Amino acid sequence: MQSPAHARHTDDPTFSNWDRARLSVVVPIGVIVAVAIVCIVVAVLSSAQRADEVAATQERQLLSTALQNFGRRTLSELDSVASSQGALANIRQAYDPNWAEQRAGAWLTTFFRHDEVFIFDKNDRPIYSRVGNYTVVRPPLETSTTDFAEILNYMRGRSAAMADAIRLTDRGAAERGAATHVAMLRLVMGQPAAVVAAAIADAGVTASPDSDAPILLTVKFLGADALGGLASQLGLDGLRILDHGPVPTGDFAYDVAAPDGSRIARLVWTPKQPGAEIVHSVVPFIAVALAGFALLGAFVLRYMRRTAVAIAAGENRLRHLAMHDPLCGLPNRIFFSERLEAVIEEVAATAIPAALFYIDLDHFKDVNDTLGHPVGDELIRNVTLRLSHTLRGGDLVARLGGDEFAVLSSIGGDAPVMMALAQRIIASICAPYNIGGQNIVIGASIGIAVIDRHCAGAADVMRYADMALYRAKNEGRNRACIYDAAMDADLSKRKLLEGDLREAIENNQLRLVYQPIVDKSGDNMLGVEALCRWTHPTRGEISPMEFIALAEHSGLIVELGAWVLRKAMTDGLAWPNLTVAVNVSPLQFRRADFADTVEHTLKETGFDPARLELEITESVLIGNIETTEAAMRRLKAFGIRLALDDFGTGYSSLLYLRRFPFDKLKIDRSFVLSIEKAADAAAIVHAVVSLGRGLGMKVTAEGVETADQHLFLRAAGVHQMQGYRFGRPTAAERITARLNAPEAFRSSDEPTSLAG
Repeated sequence: MQSPAHARHTDDPTFSNWDRARLSVVVPIGVIVAVAIVCIVVAVLSSAQRADEVAATQERQLLSTALQNFGRRTLSELDSVASSQGALANIRQAYDPNWAEQRAGAWLTTFFRHDEVFIFDKNDRPIYSRVGNYTVVRPPLETSTTDFAEILNYMRGRSAAMADAIRLTDRGAAERGAATHVAMLRLVMGQPAAVVAAAIADAGVTASPDSDAPILLTVKFLGADALGGLASQLGLDGLRILDHGPVPTGDFAYDVAAPDGSRIARLVWTPKQPGAEIVHSVVPFIAVALAGFALLGAFVLRYMRRTAVAIAAGENRLRHLAMHDPLCGLPNRIFFSERLEAVIEEVAATAIPAALFYIDLDHFKDVNDTLGHPVGDELIRNVTLRLSHTLRGGDLVARLGGDEFAVLSSIGGDAPVMMALAQRIIASICAPYNIGGQNIVIGASIGIAVIDRHCAGAADVMRYADMALYRAKNEGRNRACIYDAAMDADLSKRKLLEGDLREAIENNQLRLVYQPIVDKSGDNMLGVEALCRWTHPTRGEISPMEFIALAEHSGLIVELGAWVLRKAMTDGLAWPNLTVAVNVSPLQFRRADFADTVEHTLKETGFDPARLELEITESVLIGNIETTEAAMRRLKAFGIRLALDDFGTGYSSLLYLRRFPFDKLKIDRSFVLSIEKAADAAAIVHAVVSLGRGLGMKVTAEGVETADQHLFLRAAGVHQMQGYRFGRPTAAERITARLNAPEAFRSSDEPTSLAG
């Protein structure tokens, strides 16, 4: 039986629709939303609590690692003094108190800020101590010896119980017998401190420690300064030592333990609470969800899902950008370093060697300087594609920066196989590029380091590859070299030679010799080519190939070229009827002030510009044609002659001959030496002579040594010749003598002896 009220509401037409919908739909949705909100609140609070726990665990782990690093760093600082030759000579071999005070005690306390420094002799008697800024030559035996007896016994191999306990550093403790290093945290005068000790012994016997060696021992207290540094480094708020009492509410504690497990100190700090931040950021969403019920709740859930996806995608993009080069998409130096470490570990575990190829592009800077960075960027992308197509799928290619690339390959340690891969890389990179209508040719030099199980680490592998790359560049570029131990000594020798060359240029210790250039009959001298020579005060005669390459690599070629130019003009004043040819380096020619330098030198020496001939190679012309052409035409305006040297050995583009104002072509000596043996060499000589004559240029043949070569070149139509048949490079005085008595220097029908 229904109540009157119920009957009245049931009969109301508005009840039948709205109340039924509210009871059947809205209430269940409201309950679902409420349950969902409660679940969200519980989830948020649980996540906040978990975040706080994770943060606390991470902070404790970071603090533990930082304390270990504090001990390692303190031991490393001590070891820099204990392992020095000065310590060996002035403490172990003959004790020098002044050296101990000024170089050991004062250095460790002042520079490294160690609090106490002690030196113990072989009988564990203290022969020196320094506490802060106060020095006591012979402190009371019982004071220092008693405080550090445990460490001294361990260092002498008398405490086997400590051998497994002291493991604060990787190289500190030995399995048995005497130890060379030790570091531990312990109480000193009631304060926690890092106590480190090192035996002063010859570096050659570190594998078998000397139990009679003097011991250098220092104390570095874990005081306010040290804790402040740790707090700043780790982001720990209020890091301090709790001397007594319970841990304050809300703070975390970490017990610093000695090797025997006893507590040295209790460190406390106010932890980060990411959970509270999470709660504060989510509460507004919960309030909005309560106000908006199901619709707003669904919106928030959808928004949170999209946000999470966007964050994850953003993190992936950021990681990719952080680990890859934005220009070419290759892994960058960071990614490469991580992979190199992993490869070294794999090689150590499997004993299967790998190889690192360190690639440097030759003449890339010239492309950037002359054609602009957009062309240089496109060139980098082209090089990337060629490297990717040349290497195997499992090889890692990375761009380390600028024009440097690296390849990690599991090709193994077989030298012929590595060199074959390197040659494929070089051939691929050196093929011409066509970018923006420019024909660009660059080179590549490669240093190779073998990664085997004896590798010390990534830094050493990179250093080996870099030294091999340095060798490849100094041997002429466009080649590869594999690292060997002799390169360390070669690098030091080359650095010394570079300094000697700089001094020789500054002190006018170089000299010029001149090789005659004759007409096609060989009887009349038309000019000379200036060639630089260097007699080292201790090494004797240095090959021009060696010191010229060194000058180009170090940048000294600009100063050297200026010296040669001035000296050649000065000497050439004595030969008014001869041209003087001077070789110009690409680095020297591309300088914006080169034409100004030539003009200034002409005015300074009073040399006739019409008798000056500058010889340049095709590598000078690669790049900005307009800039190069403008510089050459300015030189021509002075009246200077221009010769294209070593024609035929490069790409010999006809564009160079048609566009640039050359007066002469010089046929490289390699073709002249082969004309009697190789038909193609003779054909090339005929072609070059015909080409030069057709363009109105003189043609000079270099390296003429025999009568047959002379006759062939004369018949081919060569205008001028130079070589041993007509005269070896000689001093300026000999050129003057030849001009004064030409009959004494007439060429004979027989070739001039190369040994003469």
